[in-house]
Amino acid sequence: MRTWIPDLPADGVTASLAQCLPAVVPALGEPAFGARLLEAMASALPVGSFSVYRTGARPAIFLSGSRGMPDTTRDCWRAYLSGPIRSDRTLREASTPRLLRVCHITAREVPAEHRAKVYEAHGVVERVSVVEDEPAGEDALFAVNFYRHTHQRALGDAQLADFGAAGRLLMALTRKHIALARIDAADAMQARLLARCPSLTPRELAVCLRLLRGMTQEGIAADMGLALPTVKTYRNRAFARLGIHFRSELFALMLPA
Repeated sequence: MRTWIPDLPADGVTASLAQCLPAVVPALGEPAFGARLLEAMASALPVGSFSVYRTGARPAIFLSGSRGMPDTTRDCWRAYLSGPIRSDRTLREASTPRLLRVCHITAREVPAEHRAKVYEAHGVVERVSVVEDEPAGEDALFAVNFYRHTHQRALGDAQLADFGAAGRLLMALTRKHIALARIDAADAMQARLLARCPSLTPRELAVCLRLLRGMTQEGIAADMGLALPTVKTYRNRAFARLGIHFRSELFALMLPA
């Protein structure tokens, strides 16, 4: 396994990825972003799938997909959550906290359970990632990962250097896309809630939207500058108006009809 801080291209490195990535910019915030990103990466690297996820107390997968093969990336994520995530250090070894870095690892270097459930079960043999720590106070990582599969040739040193040279741009584009997509998603969730119950007050709506973002009631109280009992009151009133009792039912309201 190798971990390094991305830098400008060294002599002889073309940084073709850095040249390809700007073509992804028009898709920022759009559903096509993931496919465009993987297409750009696959033009320079022998990779067939990708994922963008956060580890830590609130693990989440933001994007994933495959190219030229059946898409098993969500199956990989579920397998990862089933156990390997709890002891996974493959994105932390030899890392400098708070610094963006590039990580490269092959399947044989991955711990046995992780290798069996995620890599071997889905034909993954190599991963290259650009990683950074989430904000202080969260023992969490944000990672943009690309995977080579059994039918693809191995990543070479020049290709890894190329990936490293594009690392900062890749992270910036992915973060920006997720921020834009979240804005659109928040608008859609608000519209769906109001369509179901136009009588929701602004505070009740604000509490529901924060619950849908995964925030705890304590976190909502701090975020909105309210006392915890007040947040609970808004939650209970909103749930009564919506005809639900549990947070899981609130998430279910966001599913397509």
